[in-house]
Amino acid sequence: MANTTLALVNIFIMATQVLIWGLVVWAISSWLVAFNVVNSYNPLVRSILSTLDRIYEPLVRPIRRVMPDLGGLDLAPLALWLVLAGLQQLVPALAIDSGLLLQ
Repeated sequence: MANTTLALVNIFIMATQVLIWGLVVWAISSWLVAFNVVNSYNPLVRSILSTLDRIYEPLVRPIRRVMPDLGGLDLAPLALWLVLAGLQQLVPALAIDSGLLLQ
């Protein structure tokens, strides 16, 4: 049981790490488009941006509803990063504390 739980916790950590790195890429790509460094009319670039938007926009939308409007400064991706990083720490700790995972 401990090996299965360890594997599931490791998969969760890897998945959240991929989400965090994708979030960084999404944020940087939005800056590059905003400052006209990247041409969003290129079909490849447009498909990458569209894919990232489809993945991350539903994740930050509930955070944007709760957070106050700061004008042009969007802190929702930062809040999502904090949530994901917190879950990366919380889930293994809960698995250890519940006895599902041996240290």
